[in-house]
Amino acid sequence: MYRVFEALDELVAIVEEARGVPMTANCVVPRGDVLELLDDIKDSIPGELDDAQDVLDQRDSMIGNARDHADKTITTAETESSDMIAHARAEADRMLADAKSQADRMVNEAAAHGKSLVDNATEEARRLGQSAAREFEAVTGRARAEAARTIDAANNTYDKSVADGIAEQQRLVAESAVVTASKSEADRIIDAAHAEADRLRGDCDVYVDEKLADFEEVLTGTLRSVNRGRHQLRTGAGMHDYVEYPRSVDNDEAERSVLAG
Repeated sequence: MYRVFEALDELVAIVEEARGVPMTANCVVPRGDVLELLDDIKDSIPGELDDAQDVLDQRDSMIGNARDHADKTITTAETESSDMIAHARAEADRMLADAKSQADRMVNEAAAHGKSLVDNATEEARRLGQSAAREFEAVTGRARAEAARTIDAANNTYDKSVADGIAEQQRLVAESAVVTASKSEADRIIDAAHAEADRLRGDCDVYVDEKLADFEEVLTGTLRSVNRGRHQLRTGAGMHDYVEYPRSVDNDEAERSVLAG
């Protein structure tokens, strides 16, 4: 196999080194050398290539046979599928017919049962209507009797209430003199309370004014003491020269009164 590649390399070298034909892409090669190299290549090709070619030929034959078999299989499958579809359609039609028949039977039974229920309900409604009518008549009779009794009782109560009202009106008329005297006494008490309140307000104002006057006197004495201290400081007198003037008894008493108040 190595000789095959070597011969191919030599053949390529001959073609590359060959003289070219003017004005064309062709070249002139030595025929004998080329043929000799081709014989070497043919002799050097292993026999396995022929076997491989035979295998390829057999492969094509097998592929053709397989294709024919596949076509036959597909045709058979299509035929069987068509038969199965037809059978399934027939079975579905049969089942549909059975279901429709069953449904019709159930509908008829339901209609008969419904009619029976309606008839029973109609009879029960008629019976209940008659019973209700009898009960209504009985209840209405009792209601009428109770209404008549209630009206009579209300009339009696009304007459008694009117009589009681007339008696109460007469009693109130008799007590009107007492009410008038009570109102006069109440007015007198209210006037006396207003007068007492005015008196107490005046006493309170006087007391507050007296306390404020006493406080004003204390503040005046304190202000005089402050002014004397400031005057001594301005005139150069030291703290040792400061002599506190005696406070008046009235001022002390007034200050104690304010503080006590």
